[in-house]
Amino acid sequence: MLGSTHGTLTTDSRRARAIACGEHSQQVVHGRPAEAGDLDVSGRPLYAAVPDLDRLFNPESVAVVGASDAEGRPNTGITRQLIAWAERVGARLHPVHTTRQSVFGIPCSPSVAELPEQVDLAVLLVSDPLPVIDQLAQAKAKFAVAFASGFAETGAEGAAAQERLAAAVERSGGMRLLGPNTNLNAFERFREDLDGPAIALITQSGHQGRPVFSLQELGIRLSHWAPTGNEADLETADFISYFAERPEVGAIAAYVEGLKNGRAFLLAADRAARRGVPVVAVKVGRTETGARTAASHTGKLTGADAVVDAAMRQYGVIRVDGLDELQDTATLLARARRPGSTSNRPSADGVVVYSISGGTGAHFADLATEAGLPLPTLSEAKQAELHQWIPDYLSVANPVDNGGHPVGDWRGPRILDAILDDPAVGVLICPITGPFPPMSDKLAQDLVDAAKRTDKLVCVVWGSPVGIEAAYRETLLGSSRVATFRTFANCITAVRAHLDHSRFTAAYRSPFDEAPRSPSPSFRKARALMRPGQQLSEHAAKQLLRAYGIRVPREQLVTSAAAAVRAASLVGYPVVMKASGARIAHKTELGLVKIGLTSASQIRDAYRELTDIARYEDVSLDGVLVCQMVERGVEMVVGVTHDDLFGPTVTVGLGGVLVEVLRDSAVRVPPFGEDHARAMLTELRGRALLDGVRGAPPADVDALVEVVLRVQRMALELGDEIAELDINPLMVLPRGQGAVALDALTVCR
Repeated sequence: MLGSTHGTLTTDSRRARAIACGEHSQQVVHGRPAEAGDLDVSGRPLYAAVPDLDRLFNPESVAVVGASDAEGRPNTGITRQLIAWAERVGARLHPVHTTRQSVFGIPCSPSVAELPEQVDLAVLLVSDPLPVIDQLAQAKAKFAVAFASGFAETGAEGAAAQERLAAAVERSGGMRLLGPNTNLNAFERFREDLDGPAIALITQSGHQGRPVFSLQELGIRLSHWAPTGNEADLETADFISYFAERPEVGAIAAYVEGLKNGRAFLLAADRAARRGVPVVAVKVGRTETGARTAASHTGKLTGADAVVDAAMRQYGVIRVDGLDELQDTATLLARARRPGSTSNRPSADGVVVYSISGGTGAHFADLATEAGLPLPTLSEAKQAELHQWIPDYLSVANPVDNGGHPVGDWRGPRILDAILDDPAVGVLICPITGPFPPMSDKLAQDLVDAAKRTDKLVCVVWGSPVGIEAAYRETLLGSSRVATFRTFANCITAVRAHLDHSRFTAAYRSPFDEAPRSPSPSFRKARALMRPGQQLSEHAAKQLLRAYGIRVPREQLVTSAAAAVRAASLVGYPVVMKASGARIAHKTELGLVKIGLTSASQIRDAYRELTDIARYEDVSLDGVLVCQMVERGVEMVVGVTHDDLFGPTVTVGLGGVLVEVLRDSAVRVPPFGEDHARAMLTELRGRALLDGVRGAPPADVDALVEVVLRVQRMALELGDEIAELDINPLMVLPRGQGAVALDALTVCR
């Protein structure tokens, strides 16, 4: 895995691995085959391979290895299901069994080598799939599915067995493997009588995908289910890339327990973002199961899940917590993509709440506004139009309260059409807290009919806990144009995801298109400063920053009190004096920093005190830094850490001595552009400090953004050699005056 902790890959070895990863599938870059040069400066691939999985989901020929028709055997039920599935998809099925002449009346082959034809798909119902994989490779099978468990999920011994299985697939010269530790979900019976854009489902746990699959019973179309299991070969990223290219897929829903390859996931998400296909994911692991040990502040600020969260946000993946949210959000996003359209963008962001009850409308509006949904006040002209059919004493500003009785006759459709005709309205939401036939039945039908007449999104919240009412089961669920929910919260979550994703895709520019492919002039100079496995002194760490054009204070490294006095006169009073050594992580806590020194006598006293403390603490020094004192500004932290999954990451946050107490930071995975660097700042709780508070002038945000981008370039070029980089504090001066790295720490891998 790229970016793993098991040693640093050289650029050449990463390049070779990236090319090898493309052997199983055709990688396309802007309509042309990918080339070896499609790698960034770190040697990581810049474009996602799109595997051709058509014959996995719709094979022409299938082999079932270990097929059985013996009563009471687990393989018998599986064989029966596979026979039924093969009939549905029109595939020829060939049982394979060493001793049986036939299974369920179908002639058996005694081995894979004696199959009557080359098969597209082999389903392995054997406890040890490894020998069969080698046989299938000889038979030129395209795909294999391994159900067997007892691999990486069981511990070190199982992980070693899985590595052997993956290696066999790699040697096969083109065969792809689903599993091991997977199941029959890919071979379920999918309803073919449903229309509209479909949900494609990816799960690492089959049981966790069951609620989404069951949406078909509510009239929601599913096209595929990919149960990835342990992902020895095919992984979540492969299926995202494949589904993003399928014209029938309106949204991708995923349940993810762990990502196999961080860069592969980002490239797949990038492909979906380029095509405007929303990806909704439950990713387990929000809580830390172990503490990260790090010398730098940055390493303590950024947990593994924070990196996953940021990476998903960067590429428009919508992360939800519950399976109910996964169902409802994926459903709305699929239904928002109109048939024949390549986009799910609404014509406007405005949301109107339409209700038969003032209390219901007010309650829903409170929740929606708090969640960030835009509820614009309708224009006076529009309100006057609505008051033709709604009494004047009812508010129609938004929420629109119709009072109940207009929905029972011809006025109901007129009201809905008038609201949906407003150019400021992109989404109409009607909360129905409980059934009250026949009025609720008529309202439901009016909403379904209105959805047919508009390209705008119509949502209904059917709040009845019973859920067997005809208005719900038949009228609302019978429509592929209306998105129906059972709770206010899930409706609001889904609509917000829809609007956010629409804005995201409208402005999306892939960072991989602009990612650097060759080292900058700074790289050679900076690399000469690296000391593998060691922590650099502050002086050396600042030289590293200087190599990348990041401003540091005027300073000199001295080894005597007399030299310190001379340095202070050159740097200019007042000065800061700091002990500098490769093993010093947090100087302030050890008393190894003296600030505001204004005379030669103070300089001499400070030098003696610093060196005495260092001797007492048994800290080796390479000297004492005499630094320019920079006082006026906002203290920030900018840094790099190495994530096991994604490789180098960049963090920015509020800095200073309380950085670990405040824990106010944002993280991104390179590559990213200036827009994301600025977005990181908006995520900070203390963002207002940069705008100036209590009479302080606004800080130089442009300079801060420039530092973040320069640190990102360093992370791209040196990220596999840097375990941690910590600039703290980075003093961001008043607007127009720049930013200065007052302290720096670097730990080499």
